[in-house]
Amino acid sequence: MSTVSTPMANTAPMINKDRVIDWLGILPFTIFALLFLIVPTLYLVAGAFLTPEGDFTLKNIGDLFTPSIMGAYWISIRVSVASAVGGAVIGFFLAWAIVLGGLPSWVRSSLLTFSGVASNFAGVPLAFAFLATLGRTGLVTLFLRDWFGFNLYGTGFNLLSFFGLTITYIYFQIPLMVLILTPALDGMKKEWREAAEILGATNRQYWTMVALPILWPSLLGTTLLLFANAFGAIATAYALTGSSLNIVPILLYAQIRGDVLHNANLGYAIALGMIVITGVSNVLYLMLRMRAERWQK
Repeated sequence: MSTVSTPMANTAPMINKDRVIDWLGILPFTIFALLFLIVPTLYLVAGAFLTPEGDFTLKNIGDLFTPSIMGAYWISIRVSVASAVGGAVIGFFLAWAIVLGGLPSWVRSSLLTFSGVASNFAGVPLAFAFLATLGRTGLVTLFLRDWFGFNLYGTGFNLLSFFGLTITYIYFQIPLMVLILTPALDGMKKEWREAAEILGATNRQYWTMVALPILWPSLLGTTLLLFANAFGAIATAYALTGSSLNIVPILLYAQIRGDVLHNANLGYAIALGMIVITGVSNVLYLMLRMRAERWQK
């Protein structure tokens, strides 16, 4: 009796070509993030605990608590908080107007397009724009003086100061707030307002007891993101104020690249402090964002 032999089934798992293509798609970004974000961050963290000779030390961390460096951190925190709160408040009302207000649809598309551009308009071009507008010989300054007899700088205003830098930062904080908060406002369901109105709630009661508690995680989280965004900005501040305003990014630049304050390892420690502060802000933002998304599902 003869038996017909059948080929053994191939039990080895076949390679999923689609999955390989998916991984290859994210590979360039992964390499880019590794080379320009993760590795430099690890290098800074390691350098904060080393001497110029390569020996382990805690002196760099201890030097962070000197009055000059602590003062720089305090000024940076104040500028970041002021610009974040100002940008959040103005940006919220602007986003509310274009999403829930009665504005034409073309206004929304125009403002969102402008916000996408303005949120990335920073650095030297932004500093030059504000100097040309609100500087001592700026367009608005001369217009107020020649047409209304109002001396802006006679009131004590100075663009190259804490207040001037805060105003400059608010310029790119407002559109960033609009871009991030608009989806949250779009997620507000009409059924919530209708239910509140059926139960006899006024518009004020709806916002204070329904809408704002739902939006609060998004509002607070975006404000923290704006804080981190302003805290790490250097190009705008350096181009606008130079070394006249002692903020952390400028002090960090002076320690690593400067001729007078050159101490690279202390600069790494300053950078580590900035990473910790911005990292905490971003982690809190992500936690609040996940909570807001659960509300809006």
